Parts: sequence; C-alpha cells; structure tokens
Amino acid sequence: MGEHLTTEHERTEQARNVEVVRRYLRTFVTKDLAELRAVVAEDVQIYGSGTAVRGRHYVEQAVASPGLTVVDLNLVELFPAGDRVTVSLALTYRRDASGATAVQSACKMYRLAGGRIVQFWGEQDLYGLLRGLDMLPDVPIRF
Repeated sequence: MGEHLTTEHERTEQARNVEVVRRYLRTFVTKDLAELRAVVAEDVQIYGSGTAVRGRHYVEQAVASPGLTVVDLNLVELFPAGDRVTVSLALTYRRDASGATAVQSACKMYRLAGGRIVQFWGEQDLYGLLRGLDMLPDVPIRF
C-alpha cells in the first residue's frame, strides 16, 4: 500500500474544520444561537447516549440548558482527520439554583461538510455531572 501524503488543500480543509468545531463548542459557553446556526447543519445527525436523532433544534436545546451554565470549556485534545474532527474535552457546569459546580468529561467526533457540522457521535459523563451537582446521591451503585 502506498503512503498518502496530506495535500495543502486537505490541510486547509482540516484547519477550517477544527475552527468550525471550536466555534461550535464555544456556543455552550456563550449561548450564541446565531453562531450555532452558522456552524451546525439544520438536519445534523446526532448519535450518542443510546439515541440517534436528527435536527439542530436538539443542539439548541442542549446549548440553552435552562438552570445550567457552562462556566468553562477545556479542550483536552483535538484531532482532525479528513472530514472529521475528534475531541476530548471537559466542561465545567454550574447549577444555577444551588451554585454547585462540577466537571463533565466527554469525547465527541464530528463530520463536517461545506464548513458545517453534519453529523456527530459521542459520549459524556452525565452520571458524574449529576452527582457532582448534587442532583443524584453520591452513593455506590449496587447491581
């Protein structure tokens, strides 16, 4: 098998894709829905946490998250490859009612086309977030 060398065009497209994903992730802090609409396709496909749905309105609901505020976003690793960008990150949330904060880790993979996110997959530690925000008891799970 021959080795594929990344062309300048591919490097430019990957850099653009990385910037689109960064812009998207910042909307969780800024809650800027106009910016979100600029970088996420209206019919985006979303996979994760045992679900498969389609539509930007699902993402808009997640960004709005009444009662929760993202106070910090830490991009741990960002890896572009072709039309995809894979990210590991940590979001610090504040529960507005109590002021409690907790960090949620996540891994996501985005597929982009034409400068917009058209598909993404991922998992995040919702259980750990809810425990950290005192929304679930901090007790061992018994199976």
